[in-house]
Amino acid sequence: MSAIWFERGLVLVLAAGLDWWLGDPWGWPHPVQAMGVVIAWGRKGILKGHLPTWAERGLGILLGLGVILGSGLLAWGALSLARGVHPILGLACEVILLASCLAGRSLRRAAEEVLVPWQNGDMAEARARLRLYVGRDTETLEAAEILRAVMETVSENATDGVLAPLFYALLGTLLGPLGPVPLTLAYKAASTLDSMIGYRDPPYTHLGWFSARLEDGLTWLPCRLTVITIAGLSGQPGRVWQLCCRDAAADPSPNAGWSQCAYAAALGVQLGGRNQYRGQVKSKPLLGDPIYPITPQRIRRALNLTRQAVLVWLMVGLVAIALKGWIVSPP
Repeated sequence: MSAIWFERGLVLVLAAGLDWWLGDPWGWPHPVQAMGVVIAWGRKGILKGHLPTWAERGLGILLGLGVILGSGLLAWGALSLARGVHPILGLACEVILLASCLAGRSLRRAAEEVLVPWQNGDMAEARARLRLYVGRDTETLEAAEILRAVMETVSENATDGVLAPLFYALLGTLLGPLGPVPLTLAYKAASTLDSMIGYRDPPYTHLGWFSARLEDGLTWLPCRLTVITIAGLSGQPGRVWQLCCRDAAADPSPNAGWSQCAYAAALGVQLGGRNQYRGQVKSKPLLGDPIYPITPQRIRRALNLTRQAVLVWLMVGLVAIALKGWIVSPP
């Protein structure tokens, strides 16, 4: 296997290890912050114009494509410059940028920030911490509803924040000369666009139409692979898949329901139900069967499932990289 394929596999392993060990420390600069600034600037300018539907949709498409393609191209340019200075600098920048796209440790930290006060009986602090990570109203949530919100966040973001970026990192490594970072950052840009403007409700109905649908499409395959992986890790693949086919399609999102249902079925809990957003009550479909109550221990088991899924994907990816390296540059 040639040195370039060994280096690509090394980047993946080091980035996953850096995310597991360090994550995204508070206060450090992050690519998503820069994306957010650009999206917020574009959003403000477009909405300020009170444009007709066709114009708002068109500008929303331009904003989405500009942020996504710009993120990938800027990453490629920055890494090219770093490699031009020194190969080791290029490798280090590639590892750091890729690690910033994998939110495994950040997801664990967010869950623990809610679970620790919950277990200490400080529900007010648990609600305050939860408010930082979910869109629903948390002020009146009972103890069981706090845990359901954490489990739903953990199980949904396992796909959006961890495994889908890893999928695009592996895809970029295997399919193109650019390596894993540009494609992964482009996906993170699509995900950030969706989280900021990808809503059906006004004022984002038309502005975020393109971004929401693009993110749904980009996440569809990694989400199904996540379901298959979690089903296999659960030891009950048939049951998990059956429950997902029964319940997940009822969720309005083509991906969130599948990801949440896979974890619910694997852990024997039920997700979904009544939520409140800015004072308005919305009912989500029930996912899975309530065999066990949701507990901090079950949430931590969900986080462990995600960690195991990352290891499985990494091992499969490294084997694929080795095989491609052998085919392209046989001994």
